[in-house]
Amino acid sequence: MDFNSLGLLILRVGIAGTMALRHGLPKLLDFSNSMTTFPDPLGFGPTISLSLVVFAEFLCSILVLVGVFTRFSVVPVLVAMAVAFFVVHGSDPFAKKEMAFLYLTGFSCILAAGPGKFSADALFRQIK
Repeated sequence: MDFNSLGLLILRVGIAGTMALRHGLPKLLDFSNSMTTFPDPLGFGPTISLSLVVFAEFLCSILVLVGVFTRFSVVPVLVAMAVAFFVVHGSDPFAKKEMAFLYLTGFSCILAAGPGKFSADALFRQIK
C-alpha cells in the first residue's frame, strides 16, 4: 500500500471537497444575488471578482478533488486564498483569517506534492 498517495488522496478529498461544498457552491448558487455586492479587493469589479472566486473555489476545487490537472487547478485556489488572507482579511486578527490560512496551507501541500497515485492524473499517465 502506498501510504503517501493515500495521505494525498485524503488531503485532496478533505480540503478540496470542503472548499467546493462549503465555500464555492454557496457562492455559485447565490451568484445573481451577490454580483453587485461581492467584495472587490483587487479592483476588477464585484462581478468579475465573484466569477474568479467561484471558478477557483468550486470548479478548480472539484478538479483538485478528482486529481485532474491537479497542479494547474490548485493555482487559482491558492491565489484566491492568498487574496483572502493577505488582502481581504489582512488587517484582521488571525482568528478571522485562520480558515484562509488553513486552505492556503493544505492547497500548497498539494501543489508541492502533486496528486499522488490515486488520482485521475496518475490514471492518465498510465494510459499513455
